[in-house]
Amino acid sequence: MALVTVPPLQWTKALLPKALLRTRPNPFNYLPMLSKNSFPKPLVIQARANTRTESAKIRSRRIQKKFNGSSVKPRLSVFCSAKQLYAMLVDDENKKCLFYGSTLQKSIRDNPSCSTIEAAQRVGEELVKACINLSINEISSYDRNGFARGERMEAFEIAVSRYGFLSR
Repeated sequence: MALVTVPPLQWTKALLPKALLRTRPNPFNYLPMLSKNSFPKPLVIQARANTRTESAKIRSRRIQKKFNGSSVKPRLSVFCSAKQLYAMLVDDENKKCLFYGSTLQKSIRDNPSCSTIEAAQRVGEELVKACINLSINEISSYDRNGFARGERMEAFEIAVSRYGFLSR
């Protein structure tokens, strides 16, 4: 290993920062004086918009971190929009959807025609049939995505809890 000697830096007027070249301090760096007629702006604190929906999203992400579904014990994720209900059995380890059902599916809605509450109940029954076909005996977690239990959600939960998948 060879040692190299480096000459010291020589500061020229072009390389020196302007702050070091000043002999007296700049009087304009200080805060301006307030006159009798001018007032500082008041501090305004505003709440974030849509805090309820944001907190629902944060809660659902936190649940997804804690409870990961597997192929034997999947996570049941339910989303309820203004008019419809969507349910999924999710295997988080393999990143696959084992079952998907919604109240918009023609097989659930048409035979015979029904309301969205009855369709949500049929989605729950279809989910139970899919669990039996996939030999799933238990669900790791029930994820409502932070939504409250409305009529459609309750009809779905009753249909699923009849077979012991949800504890009510």
